[in-house]
Amino acid sequence: MTRTADPVRNILVKPAFNQSNLERDTIKKNGFHKTGQNGTSSVDPRAQDPAPRDRESFEQAPLHVAVFTYLGFGIVTLFGYLRDFLRAIGLEKCHVAQEREEQKDFVPLYQDFENFYTRNLYMRVRDNWNRPLCSLPGPMFDLMERVSDDYNWTFRLTGRTIKDVINMGSYNYLGFAENNASFLKTVADTTEEYGAGVCSTRQEMGNLSLHTELEDLVAQFLGAESAMTFGMGFATNSMNIPALVGKGCLILSDELNHTSLILGARLSGATIRVFKHNNMQSLERMLREAITYGQPRTHRPWRKVLILVEGIYSMEGSIVRLPEIVALKQRYKAYLYLDEAHSIGAVGRTGRGVTELLGVDPADVDVLMGTFTKSFGAAGGYIAGKKKLVDYLRAHSHSAVYAMAMSPPVANQIIRAIKCIIGLDGTTVGIQRVRQLAENTRYLRRRLQELGFIIYGSPESPVVPLLLYMPGKVVAFSRAMLERKIGVVVVGFPATPIAEARARFCVSAAHTREMLDTVLDALDEVGDYLVLKFSRRTPSPRPELDDETDFELDS
Repeated sequence: MTRTADPVRNILVKPAFNQSNLERDTIKKNGFHKTGQNGTSSVDPRAQDPAPRDRESFEQAPLHVAVFTYLGFGIVTLFGYLRDFLRAIGLEKCHVAQEREEQKDFVPLYQDFENFYTRNLYMRVRDNWNRPLCSLPGPMFDLMERVSDDYNWTFRLTGRTIKDVINMGSYNYLGFAENNASFLKTVADTTEEYGAGVCSTRQEMGNLSLHTELEDLVAQFLGAESAMTFGMGFATNSMNIPALVGKGCLILSDELNHTSLILGARLSGATIRVFKHNNMQSLERMLREAITYGQPRTHRPWRKVLILVEGIYSMEGSIVRLPEIVALKQRYKAYLYLDEAHSIGAVGRTGRGVTELLGVDPADVDVLMGTFTKSFGAAGGYIAGKKKLVDYLRAHSHSAVYAMAMSPPVANQIIRAIKCIIGLDGTTVGIQRVRQLAENTRYLRRRLQELGFIIYGSPESPVVPLLLYMPGKVVAFSRAMLERKIGVVVVGFPATPIAEARARFCVSAAHTREMLDTVLDALDEVGDYLVLKFSRRTPSPRPELDDETDFELDS
């Protein structure tokens, strides 16, 4: 039997991770099992039957699509250099920020090459982002019309409003971004009583009874011992990870983690190693190496090993392989940090996130993190777990010590939303919204696949990426959809791999079947016009693709 190096006290290393070992030692595929001293197992009663891993869709586009995508970027780059040359010789006006003449010998403040992509590609298509809304961003919204007279360097408003645009981009998963007066009465009353802001940190004069009530409710909702809330979701990650790990610690981070997790890991000063997305073999290999070899040069044991993952990955729509990761972290004595920004409230039988969806005991996740900016229609974030963990963060987290306390009406909105989901408001509205979101998600994903589009992610994920690939089609798609009064979010390089630009739909419980059918009809029309139906898994209107071989991307 193989043993680890001395720094880890000769902990036994079990055989390499595989599905059979996982089922034998720790859990089974469709539920959480704890093996007691007598060898018996207990199943978490909240466990659902999760979708099998092979149901996640990551279909690869035909080869010619990748060729034309790279060719498109090549042409854009060539024309970018040509336009830079014309600007240098004065034949084209330069709109970009430049160094002042008297500072030409200074270290450049604006790096010319770093801005090449921004000035030569992004500026040409900038009208597809930062569109000004002038209404509630619910399932539909109103948009202020704007035009540009200088190729998107500046915009001017026309004074007209584009009414009733279907919103397919906001993270309004449960429809709590609403202006129903009867629903928001408690929020209005809180604003009248406490005002809009606290003007102090929690540790000074900003700790209100509302905050304590909210934290108790969050802990109850998650099934955790204790919870702590923060006024900003991004800072919940970026400011709390440095409080948990530091120099001499190791962070194992999924390659598709959100920027807030990446920033927090970098600020911590810990060593960071990146494993392939949702790849358990890659993760276990790094865990084994961490235990066997310890820190570089000294080979001392790592002070902590922290695994960073997300519940639902916001650009891929994929769901974390949580049962397998929990098994690995228990086997190798690591800690697990789970970011449920997009999954809490949005998945699970009662909206309690991926732990409920995949049947994992929340106590087996060391740090439960989530945000209130999506399913709850508010702002801020939370950290939940053992009481000892939360008490430590109250004293050591920069976000807790220095940041402003959460706004009272925002706190009350979160309380209202959680009570609605749990049913503490005396209604079944919350659970109906959770079920409606699941129904809408399955319907939209199934119909998109039937239409012949390539979509990524899990069938349960309300984040639905539709692959567009080519840079020119990304722009044309967004503009064509807006012409049909549908607002979409399009994403490209560097937020995605250079050959995998996409539109990202976020399904909401507030979407009606008529709204989704309207969107699907528009997508069918635009997909034919722009030739976006690349899938070879289902019959396509483009018969030349029907007989081609199907490929899968490595997970």
